[in-house]
Amino acid sequence: MATQGKKPGGGMTVAEAGRMGGKLVSEKYGAEFYEKIGKKGGSSTAERYGPEFFGKIGRKGGKAVSEKYGAGHFERIGRRGGQKVASLVERAKSLESPEQRPEEPDEGERPAPEVRPEQSIGA
Repeated sequence: MATQGKKPGGGMTVAEAGRMGGKLVSEKYGAEFYEKIGKKGGSSTAERYGPEFFGKIGRKGGKAVSEKYGAGHFERIGRRGGQKVASLVERAKSLESPEQRPEEPDEGERPAPEVRPEQSIGA
């Protein structure tokens, strides 16, 4: 395995070369390239090792994170995520114009949600 130190003769480190190569690839192919190869790698790994493999490595990673940050870590980040979603929903509601916003129902009474064909699941 290559080391991270300087090469004899004063050349760049392996880390510098990797960073430079990654930057060039990113500039040439864009972010979509990384998304595409990531999906391809994930599909290949799933084919080779099966879906149980992802569960196994997920548990291993979760255990390591829990040991590093403590038992309440996932609870804290989950709460923060929920708060972020709630704030985004409130922001979206405040951006709606009054003409587009439906009238507020009386307490305890909620109208059925409107479902349009183009918004149905799987379409």
